[in-house]
Amino acid sequence: MATPAELSDFLKSVEKRAFKRTAYHVRNDESALDIVQDSMMKLAEHYGDKSPEEFPMLFQRILTNTTLDWFRRQKVKNAMFSSFSDFQSDGEEDSFDILEGLSTAEQSAEFDNPETNSQRAQTLLSIEQELLLLPNRQREAFLLRYWEDMDVAETATAMGCSQGSVKTHCSRAIHALLKSLTAKGIRL
Repeated sequence: MATPAELSDFLKSVEKRAFKRTAYHVRNDESALDIVQDSMMKLAEHYGDKSPEEFPMLFQRILTNTTLDWFRRQKVKNAMFSSFSDFQSDGEEDSFDILEGLSTAEQSAEFDNPETNSQRAQTLLSIEQELLLLPNRQREAFLLRYWEDMDVAETATAMGCSQGSVKTHCSRAIHALLKSLTAKGIRL
């Protein structure tokens, strides 16, 4: 059983390497820092009572899984919410308000096109319909993970199931959505 000092020493020893490794993967320093911090918190919360010899392997597995979770969230966000970037103003990002941007920004030719607007509305409606067709647990896991941006542990707690179940439900939901939307001719 590790003491708090041993856990702290281990985390200090891997901090910089973990950050560099993650930064190379995600190519974003802020996201890499978040991933490393989340991984450290998970190690401390869930495995702090393990022996110090087990820390390196546990931490590497947690870091890998947390990085993969980040990539999955990014993929879904990019697929589902890419149209919000169309509203981005040229000013500071911190002061951006989507409602203000909608009322004052000049709309691009793409948004002036009724055909494009209709296709976008139909695509969103199709995605919504397919989400409703998913089994309850898959839909719940998918929405909590990717819509509410909860991590696996938070989703598992909210759903009252294991983290493995959350990952399974999300994976099945993504595959089902991809299959059904592709069959309808919708590319994400």
